[in-house]
Amino acid sequence: MTEASDSSDEGAGIRSGASERASEAMDWFLREVLPLEATLMQFLRHNWRDQSDIEDLLHDVYVKVYDAAIKQIPQKAKAFVFATTRNLLVDRVRDRNIVPIEAVADLEALNAAIETPGADHDIVVREELSRIRDAIDRLPPHCRDVVVMRRIEGFSRIETATRLGIAPITVSAYLTEAMNMLADLYYGESERRRRPR
Repeated sequence: MTEASDSSDEGAGIRSGASERASEAMDWFLREVLPLEATLMQFLRHNWRDQSDIEDLLHDVYVKVYDAAIKQIPQKAKAFVFATTRNLLVDRVRDRNIVPIEAVADLEALNAAIETPGADHDIVVREELSRIRDAIDRLPPHCRDVVVMRRIEGFSRIETATRLGIAPITVSAYLTEAMNMLADLYYGESERRRRPR
């Protein structure tokens, strides 16, 4: 009977430690990171051409910084936040296969980077949109509302929080949860379609 009690105490201790780390990370985030928002927004606007992505980039930076702080709080908040931001921008450029026009001296190299859609492109796009819509419909209501407002209707994090009556950090948490669930729903479905029966 003592062993069961000891293991439940350990489990409670682990949960308590994780909760304490999350609380410390949140305190650090509010104290050290949020005051950098104006400077960070200026940095993002200066270094990213598509201004409609700025709010999403800011959200993604916040999520990465907060997640890292839960594991270990960085000693120099500003340096860590801007290094995270720079790395995120580099990753986005790679993910999108963006070829910056200033970096391309030879216009033929730029033309080679442009993909021209085939004749069946519209059908494929419609099918993909239908699958995405179905996946969004399967989300829990709180996640679905945030995804629709942030990613489809284009509301900022603050506007979404105000309209839903929740804190901006909760909007970020719901969006992260929703995007993970969408990836599972969407890519899980893709995997099932590819497997032979």
